[in-house]
Formats: sequence, C-alpha cells, structure tokens
Amino acid sequence: MTAVDTRLDHLAIAGRFAAAPDEWPVAPRYNPVDRWYHRLHVADDHEVWLLTWLPGQGTEWHDHGGSAGAFHVFSGSLTEDTVAVTPGHAPRVTSRELGEGAGRRFGTHHVHRMTNRSPRPAVSVHVYGPALTTMTKYRIGAASLEVLEVERAGAQW
Repeated sequence: MTAVDTRLDHLAIAGRFAAAPDEWPVAPRYNPVDRWYHRLHVADDHEVWLLTWLPGQGTEWHDHGGSAGAFHVFSGSLTEDTVAVTPGHAPRVTSRELGEGAGRRFGTHHVHRMTNRSPRPAVSVHVYGPALTTMTKYRIGAASLEVLEVERAGAQW
C-alpha cells in the first residue's frame, strides 16, 4: 500500500477562485495609499484572499508564518522577488514577472516581496494553508535576513 498525498493544491484553489469572479462576495477595490485586500473564503485547512495593486504598490520582504500557499494573477502583472540565504554568502535575490493567468506555489519557509511594477492595476488571488496567523517582515542584511517585525492576524490585518 502506498501513502496518498493529501496536501491541498493551493494553486488549483487560487485558479478556481480566479476563474469565478462573479462568485466573489465583493468587487475588487483600489486604495491609493496601500494595496487593498479582502478574505474571500476560509476553511479548516486554508483561506483565500483577494488583493489589488495599483502601479508601484507592493509588499515588504515577508514570510507567511509557516503557512504554505500559492497566488494567481487575475489581471495585470506582478513581480515577485525571492531571496535565498546560504551561510557564508550574501543573500541572493531573484525576480520574476507573472502576468495575467500566471500563478506560483510556495512552501512553508518562503520569503518574498511582491510589487506591481507595471503601469496598470493588478488583481491577484492568494491561498494560504493553514490560515495565516503571523507574517514576519524582513530586511536583507549583508549575510542574512534581519527580522523587522512580526505581524499578527487580528492586529495588523
């Protein structure tokens, strides 16, 4: 007998929500100061968020507090910067642009920042499992990631 992988496919969930905007409980909104977000769905093992990004809006370097997940770009494009830290070496940043319809999975130790570097607004669907309880913000130091702040669900979002 073989073990069955029962992990959720977070990217498939994000894609299903992105494919059904008529079923979203709210229409996307835009905030000129910061990106707008709304939780679309919550279950025992995951949650789904809708985010909007005006040109130039983005996140700081952050993790997802041990949650894995995925995101799907519904419209526009987003740039994801990821960082790899190897002992004895300077942190290495890699960038990738994800356009409309593109998505990406990430694991429990993923540190990234996302930015709308395009001239058009963007909308994305994000899935986290389990639901977010904390997110740590970072600064990239000469040889490591330095913790700036730990945000908590119910306090900062």
